[in-house]
Amino acid sequence: MEKFRMYVSVLNQQVYHHPDDSPWEYEVSVTREYVPIFHHLFKEMDRLEFRNFLRSHLPYVPYHYDKDNHDIDIRTMKVYALIHEFTDNQSKRFIEKLPYFR
Repeated sequence: MEKFRMYVSVLNQQVYHHPDDSPWEYEVSVTREYVPIFHHLFKEMDRLEFRNFLRSHLPYVPYHYDKDNHDIDIRTMKVYALIHEFTDNQSKRFIEKLPYFR
C-alpha cells in the first residue's frame, strides 16, 4: 500500500499535507485509510471543546467532573497512539514519555 507523508499538529488539531503549510509537531507516514481518522478525531475534539466552553458558564458543574474533559483526553490519547504508530523513532521515544501514552 502506498504511504502518504503528513504533518500533524496536536496543538492546532490539524493535519497538513505539505510541511510548509503551517507549524507542526509530528511527521507521519500513513496509508490512505488513516488520513480521515486523524481528521475525525480532531473534529470530535473541537466539538467537545466547544461543549466545554458552553459548560464553563455553569459554575455548579466542576470541570473535573465533566465527562467531556475525559472524552477529550481519550481522543488525545488516540491521536498520540496513531502518531506513535506511524512516526520516526525519536518521536516515538518522546511520545512514550508523555502522561497520555500508557
